[in-house]
Amino acid sequence: MRAMDEFKRKENQGEEFEHYRVLLFSIAYRMTGSASDAEDLVQETYLRYQVSASHEIVSLKAYLSTIITRLALDYLKSARVAREQYIGAWLPEPILTSEDGGFLLADLEQQEALSLAFLRLLEALSPPERAVFLLHEVFDYPFSEIGTMLEKSPANCRQIFHRARRALQDKRVRFEPEPQRQRQLLFSFLSASQAGDMAALTSLLAQDAVSWSDGGGKVQSNLKPIHGQQAVARFWSFWLSLTRTNQRPLTVTLAEINGSPSILFWEEDSLVIVISLTLSAERIKEIYALLNPAKLAYLQKQLSSSRRPSSFE
Repeated sequence: MRAMDEFKRKENQGEEFEHYRVLLFSIAYRMTGSASDAEDLVQETYLRYQVSASHEIVSLKAYLSTIITRLALDYLKSARVAREQYIGAWLPEPILTSEDGGFLLADLEQQEALSLAFLRLLEALSPPERAVFLLHEVFDYPFSEIGTMLEKSPANCRQIFHRARRALQDKRVRFEPEPQRQRQLLFSFLSASQAGDMAALTSLLAQDAVSWSDGGGKVQSNLKPIHGQQAVARFWSFWLSLTRTNQRPLTVTLAEINGSPSILFWEEDSLVIVISLTLSAERIKEIYALLNPAKLAYLQKQLSSSRRPSSFE
């Protein structure tokens, strides 16, 4: 009888936990910038919940959010040295956000807060600033609850939030064109780059355009960002034109990555490159190229469980 009661208790725990799994993953992913590590933190949160479930829990949402936030803070502290020693530019791990097997976005505010550009900007914040800013700005937790999670006073959390918002406010890109316009720019960017059409490519780029590449030392890529309209155009007209002249040309598809249409390059069944654009005033402001195989593993797993992305022909 006792064994049956214990089984039912754990079954109920599992059902209750599943109700908050997406929220917990959302917090952990935005905190860490890594989908694979976010999954691990969610699992660790569940294990800790099982162990401590005999204690009285007033609000399960607040309780689980506290665990995942503290785990993410510990992760960031331990990852700091590794990121300082990372070879080249560090970019967040991309995730699929389409309706077909992806991580769904609730609204436009969440879409902006899940973009690669926004997640990269969060790297400028300290771990506590990142936690307070995300919990209040994105997840709408009051400072009183955040204070309990972080063992700080509400007033202190409010100060941390305002400091973090000031650090980001001049760098956040607020312009968000219609998805159809984004798709058109992607087609134009790919076509002009592969054709080596410098004039057409330059006309698509903002004057202060920046191109970021993340190969992690495992795949050849630029170790530093490329700045300026002409320099970015020269690089991409040269680099993407090579994809058509390779002995084994890469297959190109389109998918929604971190809330925006993105270009995916495949070598047979292996995802090798993801390119995502940030737009400003109808031009391309930033280009993010992810080539590190470790950064693409989670996305490839998502894609393998969904329909094959649409062809970019």
